Amino acid sequence: MAKRDANPNFVEAVARGLDLLRAFEPGRPSMTMSELASAANLARPTAGRILHTLEALGYVRSHNGNFRLTPRVLELGMAYIQATEIWDLTRPHMERLVAQTHESCSVAQLDGSDVVYVARVAVPKLIALIVRIGTRFPAATTSLGKVLLSDLTPDEVETILAQPSRSGVVPRHAPSPKQLREQLAEIRQRGWVLTDQELANGVRSIAAPLRDGAGRTRAALNVTVHAGETTTEKLLDEHLPRLLSAAQAINADWARLDALPMRANSTYDA
Repeated sequence: MAKRDANPNFVEAVARGLDLLRAFEPGRPSMTMSELASAANLARPTAGRILHTLEALGYVRSHNGNFRLTPRVLELGMAYIQATEIWDLTRPHMERLVAQTHESCSVAQLDGSDVVYVARVAVPKLIALIVRIGTRFPAATTSLGKVLLSDLTPDEVETILAQPSRSGVVPRHAPSPKQLREQLAEIRQRGWVLTDQELANGVRSIAAPLRDGAGRTRAALNVTVHAGETTTEKLLDEHLPRLLSAAQAINADWARLDALPMRANSTYDA
């Protein structure tokens, strides 16, 4: 396998290890070495050495020739979440929002052409897609993603969406480039968005931006409902005002945090 980056500081072995961790797909928690090598585009001996290392470090475990991720991989994602302080900022407001709506709510950020969930307070409901911290969905078909894309210039949106999704999810309905441009322009004006079963059947949600002290959109907050249980009217009339109130409260907390003297001379990059 050719080295993918000519920079002499690039460590190919690290990249291959991450490729193997990412090779575990939704619905396939257990995979053989051959399956993982194929999914990560690695030679089987190379995959074997890396898996042995990951197992020694506690990130995977093997049984009867099959490998599984261990809960320790969550430390990698949680380090990011804790470093950005998003969970501490949003948790009390999300818990209050869930208590008011009796629906799940989440916070996500952009990563390439996907949104990645970085905070979530869930209620047990039967819904088409499993969502947890670290879950990825194509940004252009989610309320969270559309809010985040609406904060970018048209050129930035085009560049981002040119990148292939790494979510493994095929949306039920994806807007055309023209439809998406019109949607994003509307979101910029009104400050929120509703998506109705674009990502998957039965999934309906509303989202609003979360901004730091400088007014920059750093994340998005949503409320998700089952379309068979909650009408669009109820989502807009009852849940939207609560969502916007929660987003405003989080933004105010973010501004207060950014105004602290210890942060005045630092750049916050969520």
